[in-house]
Amino acid sequence: MFNKIIKRGHRKVSKSDASEASLYGYGASGYSNSGMVSTSNVTVNHASRVSSVANSQQQLGGVAMALAPPSGIIETLPLFKDVGVSDRQNLFLRKLQICCFLFDFSETLKSVREKETKRMTLLELVEFIQSGSSKMTETVQEELIRMISVNIFRCLPPASHENTGVESTDPEEDDPYLEPSWPHLQIVYELLLRYIVSSDTDTKIAKRYIDHSFVLKLLDLFDSEDPREREYLKTILHRIYGKFMVHRPFIRNAINNIFYRFIFETERHSGIGELLEILGSIINGFALPMKEEHKLFLVRALIPLHKPKSIALYHQQLSYCITQFVEKDYKLADTVIRGLLKYWPVTNCQKEVLFLGELEEVLEATQSAEFQRCMVPLFRQIGRCLNSSHFQIAERALFLWNNDHIVSLIGQNRNVIFPIIFEALEKNIQNHWNQAVHGLTANVRKMFLEMDNELFEECQSQYLEREARAKELEEHRVLTWKRLEAVAAQAGGDDMSIGIIKKCRIVTPIQFEEGSQQKLNWKRQDLVALYLDRLHPLDYSVEVSLARSHEDMMFVEMMLQL
Repeated sequence: MFNKIIKRGHRKVSKSDASEASLYGYGASGYSNSGMVSTSNVTVNHASRVSSVANSQQQLGGVAMALAPPSGIIETLPLFKDVGVSDRQNLFLRKLQICCFLFDFSETLKSVREKETKRMTLLELVEFIQSGSSKMTETVQEELIRMISVNIFRCLPPASHENTGVESTDPEEDDPYLEPSWPHLQIVYELLLRYIVSSDTDTKIAKRYIDHSFVLKLLDLFDSEDPREREYLKTILHRIYGKFMVHRPFIRNAINNIFYRFIFETERHSGIGELLEILGSIINGFALPMKEEHKLFLVRALIPLHKPKSIALYHQQLSYCITQFVEKDYKLADTVIRGLLKYWPVTNCQKEVLFLGELEEVLEATQSAEFQRCMVPLFRQIGRCLNSSHFQIAERALFLWNNDHIVSLIGQNRNVIFPIIFEALEKNIQNHWNQAVHGLTANVRKMFLEMDNELFEECQSQYLEREARAKELEEHRVLTWKRLEAVAAQAGGDDMSIGIIKKCRIVTPIQFEEGSQQKLNWKRQDLVALYLDRLHPLDYSVEVSLARSHEDMMFVEMMLQL
């Protein structure tokens, strides 16, 4: 009888029990009395081997993801200080296996004890690595990166704009999304950071596991909406860039690809600011003379980053990167300024104010020779900003004259700049509605007068001549249209035709074909009728310009002379 009881105690493990044990990572192979952990199911570079229970395991980025075990399964292991030095490596592996279990944080009351056990275990691992009391073997490093990969590499939840349909959100007004599993994720990120910065980490061994695939998955996580996670990712990627020199070109190219997709495809990404912060530090370390690769990065990625509507979210970091390039190589100033002018906003006032602020920083690092190459298109744009009806744009443009270096550059090239900018200043003095802009314009005008009185008077006389000529042309235009109205009335035009002519006074008519010789044989009435037929209501939205108006007047004069 006693022998039968003993035999029952050694019951053979059923297939279902074996499957469950292998699925959750516990059982004879997981927690043996010797404390050894089987690593036969772990493959280097985070590729999990296909097992008999592959259909039951969830896969994420090529890493086998351990499901949360049944309640009460996680074993409470001793502390590192309570075991001998020779047993700590084995204990470390067992603790790593516990940390591979993932829990559902959407239900706060589910698996509370197991979640806390994992959290405390992760804290122990961080403390163990930070202490440096024992050098990690290659097997331990492999298992460590595997555990980190299982925890951090995951499918990110849908972005807020996908759920709400809102195009863009202001992070200062809206509460950011917070990752529910952050109590565990934060410690895992801290563990990865401690491992990377540790002096005991051998880069020759570590680069086998922190490889290109690992870096790409890390970059994918920058799209997380949780700012706490992006902050950790920024620090970790920066440390990887500094420690693993072999990965540097790959990291730069991978970041470039993220920027290209953001600029030309999606215009949506949560981590552009953090990536630019990393690049700001990288650019600061570029050696001189600067490589052509880095200049292409400026032209193809950084300057086009001024295009997206959401530039306000990352403009501070972008402006720092741009300024770093100009400070490193002053010859790039012309390229940068012309790039800013290329993407200069037309209807976005907030964006235009940001551009003016960045322009001032770039001009502060610009030397005279580079300034002369781009000053004509630059100050034409500044002149348009001065006359902006949005007072913040006009005010920010006038603040450029508070910068001594910019004033010095303007003074050296005043013969070119004064004639371009003078008309905008005079129009502000006469017509701008904002009192602050009016006062700042008067100060800039006074500065020009004191800088070169003779040039100021010359510009003023030229401006008055242009104004008189423009007024004369306007009077002539009105008079000519009145004559055309009279001709149309004599030709028997109805009220609708005369009304169309009156509307044509403030719009640009369609051009008459100059090459047509047949018009010389037409009567005056036929020409007027043809002219009226060529007008279309859709053309009444285009404002008249002096150049085209002059051509139209010549055509009307020709009709009246027939």
